[in-house]
Amino acid sequence: MTRLTWGQSLELRGRRVLLRPERPEDFDAWAEVRIRCAAWLTKWEPLPLPGQAEIDRHGFAVRCSARDRERQLGTAYAFGIFVGGRFAGEINLSSVQRGPFQSGYVGYWIDEALAGHGYMPESVVVLLRYSFEDLGLHRVQISIIPRNHASRRVVEKLGLRAEGVAERYLEINGVWEDHVRFAVTVEEWFERRSALLDAWVTRP
Repeated sequence: MTRLTWGQSLELRGRRVLLRPERPEDFDAWAEVRIRCAAWLTKWEPLPLPGQAEIDRHGFAVRCSARDRERQLGTAYAFGIFVGGRFAGEINLSSVQRGPFQSGYVGYWIDEALAGHGYMPESVVVLLRYSFEDLGLHRVQISIIPRNHASRRVVEKLGLRAEGVAERYLEINGVWEDHVRFAVTVEEWFERRSALLDAWVTRP
């Protein structure tokens, strides 16, 4: 797998999905999904900042630039998910900490029309491989609101380890919500690597 260097594009490929940083020209496809799936998505997300429009071409371009900078600094890695060339959602590795932590947090969302077809578990496995084998992280965490059954199905399909409930962990849609924490360490990754890749990435 190719490491990112300054000015290069980064692409991570699974069996059916392509993960790559979003570009300003992706706005129309991104906006179409966000508008069509608003009821499906926004109840699980933080509220926009005051004065911040959720669907805004200029704001999207600014976000792309900010995420490019985060990637260059090594603090976060954000990707659009593409299936057959179609924009399908996003997956992010954020709050990357080095030193004694060597950890990061994964978040994701997908087009409602594409949910349930295994694209998100595949994307998570692709990102875990990059996190552990290219970035050299030791631990990755995914935190999910207990009643968000669609997101929980992703980690359950992958058999990720649950670590318990963090009470009032994140402010989501204006409410401080409990989250179930799921995690995987590099030791667990290499123990299960072949099975996960075979099930979700390399198998025809």
